[in-house]
Amino acid sequence: MSRPFMMLRSLYARLSLGLFVLLVAVGLVYATISLFALRSYQASVNQELNRNLAMNLVLDQNLVNNGELNFDELDNLFSLYMSINPSIEIYLIDTEGNILSYSADPDKIKRNSVSMAPIRRLLSDPDAYPLLGDDPRSHDRQKVFSVTPVPSADDVEGYLYVVLRGEEYDSAELMARESQFFIISAWAVAVSLGIGLLAGLAVFHLLTRRLRRLADRLDHFQNQLASDTSRLPNPAGDEIDTLASTFERMSTRITLQLEQLQEKDALRRQLVAQVSHDLRTPLASLQGYVESLLIKRDSLSDEEQTRFLTIALNESRRLGRLVDELFELAALEAQEKQPAPEPFSLPELIHDVVQKHLSAANSRNLTLSVEGDLALPQAYADLGMTERVLDNLISNAMDHTPENGRIELTLAQTEEQVTVTVHDTGPGIAPEDLPFIFDAFHRGPSERSSAHAGLGLAIARRIMELQQGSISAFNHSEQGAEFVVRLPLAATVMAHSSKNYDS
Repeated sequence: MSRPFMMLRSLYARLSLGLFVLLVAVGLVYATISLFALRSYQASVNQELNRNLAMNLVLDQNLVNNGELNFDELDNLFSLYMSINPSIEIYLIDTEGNILSYSADPDKIKRNSVSMAPIRRLLSDPDAYPLLGDDPRSHDRQKVFSVTPVPSADDVEGYLYVVLRGEEYDSAELMARESQFFIISAWAVAVSLGIGLLAGLAVFHLLTRRLRRLADRLDHFQNQLASDTSRLPNPAGDEIDTLASTFERMSTRITLQLEQLQEKDALRRQLVAQVSHDLRTPLASLQGYVESLLIKRDSLSDEEQTRFLTIALNESRRLGRLVDELFELAALEAQEKQPAPEPFSLPELIHDVVQKHLSAANSRNLTLSVEGDLALPQAYADLGMTERVLDNLISNAMDHTPENGRIELTLAQTEEQVTVTVHDTGPGIAPEDLPFIFDAFHRGPSERSSAHAGLGLAIARRIMELQQGSISAFNHSEQGAEFVVRLPLAATVMAHSSKNYDS
């Protein structure tokens, strides 16, 4: 996932987007409320300034003569104000609200009557504004108005009903609003949004800075704990999602480590018990023969003394080998002993190891041979440790192969590895012991009665793990057991190292 895309999904980006949406919503609400308040204010001012307009029209234009309405003057009034002040509309209505005459275009009149309730309220309370009355040019629209009874308040025959904000006024206001008000409001909202957004971004940056640092530190710590050198992928989400995912991975890892510690503690107790037994047996044997030699030295013949001393020496050597193996396995497990891998020719190493064991094999009438591809490419491992593994496998094969048997070492190559298979013609491995053959102090059927179950296979497996290789055991389809050692190719390791260096 690209870094710009991750930045867009960060908590800072989400907070910024939320702030922007919030400010836009606030701006729209503010503009709506302002427009409504402005129109209400303008209506109030308009009605306040013109609340006596209808009365003044009646008085100034001599609409009433001798207590009667002068319809000729009313027609003149309609014509005059349509040309002088088209923003107002004048209507003559009766006491029921029916429209008798008007100054507007007849084609635009939608009502035959208006409601009398707002008219009576305004007449009874002149300060009740803004008060809206029916607009004859619309079925549902209402507008501020001025009204007066005619011919007089004492002798009411009808009312002069003046709509203060007529259709012409609406058209002019709409044009002015579109050209000026909305532009000014848009600029005001834009400037307010810009200032608020910049201030919010600065505040959010300060608030999320420590969270981002904590997320980066936890991510770095998690990747340092990873078993491989590759960087773990970041979860899709913001810093909080990253923290949650990191904590979840760390809790899972800690749980696994606790389980491994408990398992290792159980293995350690088992190991201590097994080591105590394996050390006690040769020590007891060695002590018994030495004490017998001391007690019966005068009564034993030279041959018997030599036999006792030989047995004691063999037991001490076996005890020494066990102690050495224990120290070696402990050093490997603690990673105090690290491999120094280098390219080398595996066929040459096999040839040297076979020559080393050839004399012992001949003395036991065993056939020790090497087969397979002798022109393998170079392997990449620690030469001494690999030799230690091969020595152990060949020695074990010789110990478990009967007289006149054979031991075959087969060389082969896969795509990224070279392999060595050590096959003997012995009795093989018991199926119930096969899964545990590489465990420390595991005894096979032929070893359970012996005093010492060696650590050679456990050491071999640990060595192969440290060298990025592997070792496995099988029973051959025909007879005997076979162990397969796999080592990485030097060319493959070098290619991967060069690729990682370039990247």
